Amino acid sequence: MFEKNMKISYLLDFYGDVLDERVRAVMDAYYDDDLSLSEIADGEGISRQGVRHLIKKGEEHLLFLEQKLGLAHHHGEIRASALSLLAVAERLKNGEIAPEVAADQITEVTNTIVSKGV
Repeated sequence: MFEKNMKISYLLDFYGDVLDERVRAVMDAYYDDDLSLSEIADGEGISRQGVRHLIKKGEEHLLFLEQKLGLAHHHGEIRASALSLLAVAERLKNGEIAPEVAADQITEVTNTIVSKGV
C-alpha cells in the first residue's frame, strides 16, 4: 500500500513552485485534492504506476530541497518562537506572571531566535 506522508504536503506549500508543472499537478491532486492514484491516472491519461512514479519523483525533490534549504523547518521555528512570545504576553496581560519574569522569558526566546538565526 502506498501511504501518504503528510509532511510532503507541507513541503509542497514551500517548494511546489519549483517542481515540473506535471509533477506539481499530480502531487496537488494527490495531496491537496485527496484523489486516488486511479483517479489521477484517469485524469492524466497515464497508468497508476506512472502517477506513483511522478509522486515519488516529486517527493524526493521536495525532501532534497528541504534538506538543503530548510525553509519549512525554519518557518516552524519562527512560528514556535512567535507563539511562545504571544503566550508570555498573554500571561503578562492577565497578571499571571510578574513583569520581571516576562522580561526574562522574552529575553530567553529572543536569544534563541538570534542564536539560531530564526
